[in-house]
Amino acid sequence: MAQQKAPRSATTKPIRILLAGYAPPSNGFSLSLKRIGDRVQTKFGKDVDVKYLYNILDLGYKGEDLPWLVEDGVLTMAYQSSSYFTEQIPDLGIADLPFLFSDTATARASMDGRFGATLAQRMETKGNYRILGWFENGFRHISNRLRPIHTPADMKGMTIRVLPSKVQERTFALLGATPRVMDLSELLPAIKAGTLDAQENPFSNTTTYGVHKFHKFHTASNHFYLSRPIFFNKTAFDAWPKELQDEMRAAVTDAVAFQRELHVKEEEGAMVEIKKEGGEIVELTPAEHQKFVDAVKPIYGEARGQFDRELLSLAKL
Repeated sequence: MAQQKAPRSATTKPIRILLAGYAPPSNGFSLSLKRIGDRVQTKFGKDVDVKYLYNILDLGYKGEDLPWLVEDGVLTMAYQSSSYFTEQIPDLGIADLPFLFSDTATARASMDGRFGATLAQRMETKGNYRILGWFENGFRHISNRLRPIHTPADMKGMTIRVLPSKVQERTFALLGATPRVMDLSELLPAIKAGTLDAQENPFSNTTTYGVHKFHKFHTASNHFYLSRPIFFNKTAFDAWPKELQDEMRAAVTDAVAFQRELHVKEEEGAMVEIKKEGGEIVELTPAEHQKFVDAVKPIYGEARGQFDRELLSLAKL
């Protein structure tokens, strides 16, 4: 395929593009970053200079630093769970509501449709971001060091790490646990020290972070479905030639489909890894699942007073 050049003069330096995340190089998110960058580099050649920072934690940063690093232009692009933006952009909290989506197909259609587009637009309005798509963090499950969890009563008094989201804090308080907001960089040290009883993540994150080596008990609770916006520094992106903008949009769309396929395989592999380590995975019965849904019902009434009519309609609340 012939390279298409982004228009520039002979003396202009290549457009520098630094793509970042917070996962090991072999992880699906990192492979998807590489897929984006490779496509753009192949098409524009020496007119662009693409670099990768797969795991920002390796440089002493926290996962929660990614938004400001992109917004301030230190990085060109990153991905991060939408929960990390809820303090800056409270409207994103609606995506944290428990049991919002019944299955993966419904969740993906919503994030790729008007619901996701509206959340992206609100991010762009309130921050120096340009949102090009949503990676799938997927359905999240509970792991802990104390006992099997079949109902909310089994969580009573458990300390559990949650993302920086008031909706998530409220959810686990309603489930009887004691939520603690904690960055990823603090998670494993707290688990190793025994100062934290539980955490919640997709199974693939649980194994990637090594939590399964310390937590025996896992429950396939599917309590949240989270997405990770793929966000660019708006100032930099909008200054690019249109050809580069269009190619980056196409590259992100392609990478989203690629990452989601990998995520399904990673979840399956993680469940095998958990069991190999001696872990137990509880599959909730319909009656047990309903007890979790019933326990968090008050949060929906609260949401109707917190979010505007457009968001509530798009979330079908």
